[in-house]
Amino acid sequence: MTIRRRDILLGSGVGLTALGVTETGTAESGCGSLSTHRSTYVLVHGTWHGGWVWQEVADRLRAAGHRVYTPTCTGCGERLHLAGPEVGLETHITDIVQVLDFEDLNNVILVGHSFSGITITGVADRLRERIERIVFFDALVPHEERMSGVPRDPETGDFPKWWKEREKQFIDGYQMDLWQDYPIEMLVPDTFPEVAAKLRRLITPHPAKQWTDELVLADGGWHGLNPTYIHCVGQAYRKSSDLMVGPARGPDWEFIELDIPRDGMLTHPTLVATTLNSLSNVR
Repeated sequence: MTIRRRDILLGSGVGLTALGVTETGTAESGCGSLSTHRSTYVLVHGTWHGGWVWQEVADRLRAAGHRVYTPTCTGCGERLHLAGPEVGLETHITDIVQVLDFEDLNNVILVGHSFSGITITGVADRLRERIERIVFFDALVPHEERMSGVPRDPETGDFPKWWKEREKQFIDGYQMDLWQDYPIEMLVPDTFPEVAAKLRRLITPHPAKQWTDELVLADGGWHGLNPTYIHCVGQAYRKSSDLMVGPARGPDWEFIELDIPRDGMLTHPTLVATTLNSLSNVR
């Protein structure tokens, strides 16, 4: 089932006024009680980002009475100093698993952005008893034909030529620098100068091994966990491909389209918070 922005704003059973938002989507000063069902959200950042990217969305969800965690994975954001050639997908999966375990979180709505779709799938595979719903926010959905960020040749096991060329520019041989490969429009359009300035200040290199490690599943990954895909159809530069979306258009998925850019949690935090809140009321 595909749900679009209007459906969320008008038909989710959650009024925008409860979020302290006008009909035009402008944030107001107050946030009232939003939901009668208190949920726990774990929001996982994507490549080149940190937990900071979810701050405004988290603030809105917390104001609504939800518990929200925005961990930063090893070697990213404020944990950049922990980067090393050994930091990879397994490290990031463990980062999030530890949050759920040590905070004793249950009935979690687990959200992943961009290539953290692979990370949250690994988390769900290990702790499926703690997950209520898994949400891919314009993220890569792992499936049989793609279990890593950079798929290898099935016959030779080699990485593709474009990746080998990119490796030559890595910082210290293992960190990907966004600015060497993409303009700011990869994340937000130039119509959001303040957001663009924030991104230029906070974006950090990313451990390449998180992209190249292959995800190995033992317990079904996202299958059976109320999988939901939020597709940012307002992205003009390099929209998420069908290979990224993968099986998310299938009958077992809830598919939501939002007219926002890839980093829509920064440009449209109220809409994103409203959308995520609506999922806490879906049973």
